[in-house]
Amino acid sequence: MDIELYKKQALQKQNEHRKFLEGLKKKPPKNLDYIVQEVHEEVFETIDCLSCANCCKTTGPLYTEKDIERIAKHLKMKPADFEAKFLRVDEDNDKVLQHLPCFFLNNDNTCSIYDVRPKACREYPHTDRKKIYQINNIMIKNTVICPAAYEFVENMTKRLKK
Repeated sequence: MDIELYKKQALQKQNEHRKFLEGLKKKPPKNLDYIVQEVHEEVFETIDCLSCANCCKTTGPLYTEKDIERIAKHLKMKPADFEAKFLRVDEDNDKVLQHLPCFFLNNDNTCSIYDVRPKACREYPHTDRKKIYQINNIMIKNTVICPAAYEFVENMTKRLKK
C-alpha cells in the first residue's frame, strides 16, 4: 500500500472533501447513517489495516482513565507506572503516547494489546459512526493519515452525488 500516494491525493482533494462534508452537515440525507455504514463496510472489504498501520506509526491516540486502568491491568502494572512508562500530557492536557510509532505496534503491524487497546484506537478512523458530519474536521485530518478514511470520503462523494 502506497501511503505517500494516498497522502498526496488526500491533500490535493482536501478542499473538495471539506466542501462535500460541509454539505452533509447543512443538509444530511434522511438515510445518512445507513449509507455511512454501507460505505464503511465496502471500504474495509478492500483495505487491510495490517498492510498499513500508518495510524499507529504516525499518530497517537488519546488515553482515557478507563483505557489506562484496563491496559495497565492487562500488563500487570499499576496505572501510575503505566502512565510514567508510556504516556505524557500534551498541550491540550490529554494523555498521549510519549513516542511514536506506538510502543504496542508489532513488526507485522499487529497490536500487542489489541484486545484491550484504547477506545480511540477501536473507533479509528471513525468511518462507521452515526451523524458523521459532527466530525468533519477529524475526518479531513484522517484522510491524510488513513487510506480507508480517504476511500470512505471518496466513496461517500460518489454515492451521494448520483
